[in-house]
Amino acid sequence: MLPLLEGVRVIEVGAVVLGPYAGQILADLGAEVIKVEPLDGDIARHAHPQGTGGGALFVNNNRNKRMLAIDLKRPEGREALAKLVAGADVLFHNMRLDAADRLGLGFEQVAAINPRIVHCAATGFGRGGQYRDRPAFDDIIQAASGLAGLAALQNATPQFAPTIVADKVAALHAVYGILAALFARARGRAGPFRVEVPMFEAMVAFLMNEHLSAATFAADGAPGYPRLLSPDRRPFRTADGWIAVLPYTEAQWRRFLGAIGRSEVCETAWFQSPARRQASIGELYAIVAASLQARGTDAWIDVLEAIDVPCSRVATPAEILSDPHLTEIGFFDVPDGFPEGVKRAIPQPVRFTGIERTPDQPPHALGADSRSVLRDVGCDEAAIDALVTAGVVAA
Repeated sequence: MLPLLEGVRVIEVGAVVLGPYAGQILADLGAEVIKVEPLDGDIARHAHPQGTGGGALFVNNNRNKRMLAIDLKRPEGREALAKLVAGADVLFHNMRLDAADRLGLGFEQVAAINPRIVHCAATGFGRGGQYRDRPAFDDIIQAASGLAGLAALQNATPQFAPTIVADKVAALHAVYGILAALFARARGRAGPFRVEVPMFEAMVAFLMNEHLSAATFAADGAPGYPRLLSPDRRPFRTADGWIAVLPYTEAQWRRFLGAIGRSEVCETAWFQSPARRQASIGELYAIVAASLQARGTDAWIDVLEAIDVPCSRVATPAEILSDPHLTEIGFFDVPDGFPEGVKRAIPQPVRFTGIERTPDQPPHALGADSRSVLRDVGCDEAAIDALVTAGVVAA
């Protein structure tokens, strides 16, 4: 953990990936993040595969947090949460707006309790449009945003990216939105602050950054970045495996074509024109594909690194676990205090110089911090016991 957000209290009412991932980043930066769960816990706790600390998805998204298990469907639960809201700096949730309102987590409800708060809602679709009430999961947003459809422009078949990309992109947008609001508050701007992070709009902005392309300038311009959509843009087969190669500048292309014995391509009129070279990117990629099968991957990496052409072997997730660079920096090392069953952990990848890190804390058991959190907001032991006995709080 880093002490950058010390003194900032965040209430995270998040589940699965989007909310927990954002909350974990804020916790890694030193915020006190209180994760609010239903009595049966975040469903990621129970996802396969399981270890001694819960499901892998849960373990990898919930370190450095305090855990409060409470039934917000009960009036007593909402009353207890209101006490927590009163002293918080941030409330963040990733649920539909009507569900948030029913649980007392809506912006107006929270702002009435704490007019200084930063309220961040990560939803499927923005509240100003006709999709606002639709349920959304990662696959749905990949389809709606155009991500799955990009593959169809290459291979004629829409495909989902094999990662939970929409949740994680939205989580990163939520983090910078929350930090910007906290900064504005610190500079004297009055709250409350309403931050909305719609997954759909976040993914459209993320994808269309390059793919808006010709539609940027013409009403009938075709979207799509040609180099990225070329069916020939792919990992290339070598004599013994696969490699990624990306000559990008004209100088890199010249060095590469010289290295494979195709310098004559550099003398063609279309190669010497940047616009025509871009339009002929498929032809260039075809030359790359044909040439690389002559040698093994290691041999090509030696050649390409010597002439400073970007390249990499194509690693599988299993190979990443033994990557020499990651091994050298201890990327997957498990911090002291994590459950014995955890063999690898994912660190916060952002590094700060001159700021001492403290050890990461493992995800806590369901309700492990319920009593201490409620004590912090003024509940006495008798009141906490009553909530536990009534089945409103798990502790």
